Amino acid sequence: MPAEDHDAYKPAEIAALIETAGVAKAALPLHRMATLALLAGAFIGFGAAFWCMAMAGTDMSYGPNRVLGGTVFALGLILCVVGGAELFTGNALMVMAAVDRKIGPGALLRNWAVVYLGNLVGAVGLALAFGLSGLLDGPMGEVAAKVATSKAALDPVEAFVRGALCNALVCLAVWLSFAARSSTDKILGVLWPVAGFVALGLEHSVANMFLFPAGLWAGSEATPVAILGNLFWVTLGNIAGGAGGVALAYRYAYGGMRG
Repeated sequence: MPAEDHDAYKPAEIAALIETAGVAKAALPLHRMATLALLAGAFIGFGAAFWCMAMAGTDMSYGPNRVLGGTVFALGLILCVVGGAELFTGNALMVMAAVDRKIGPGALLRNWAVVYLGNLVGAVGLALAFGLSGLLDGPMGEVAAKVATSKAALDPVEAFVRGALCNALVCLAVWLSFAARSSTDKILGVLWPVAGFVALGLEHSVANMFLFPAGLWAGSEATPVAILGNLFWVTLGNIAGGAGGVALAYRYAYGGMRG
């Protein structure tokens, strides 16, 4: 077998694969799209829960601890990418297919709306399950409460910019996963960009969908208005960073080279 069959796909090939995936995502039947979105919300929630447990009893401002937390949080995106699920933040890359008119604006917005809502239900449902399990009554819950309060206190500019920077890294993680030819390669491609955004303290809308209800269960002082404000600005930032910072940039760079 030629050596190139074992090497990573080249960037122009990745762009073509992502466009093809975008067309397939847009064409998913509603029941399948919603189910995969629920799973993605729960998967990211598991990553966030893992992060809370890893951070329990530690100084969360200490660099090595933050790197450890980011590494374990990557569980969520690994489950989505390798296991298969529909994640709103990663689906910002569908803009590549929309710009090339392979899917229409309506199909793109339908996917984003269904997937966002499904992610929300999956993440909140998992937070409720952790609350009922009793695990949020201890140190894990203390971390969730502290983080939820901190996130709710971000001003709109901070939330938007942190959201944009976060989803640039998330979409780069997805981009790298499309370069891979094996599950091991996909995991390694996802690991470091996700560890980076978590260690840097950036904002991921779907992770926040888990952390806010988990934090409230554990006694966070975050208010509903502050929570909704955070999700609004972080979501806009996630779209800007993923769709604009990654999808459109790569579309511009490789738009005429695919095939």
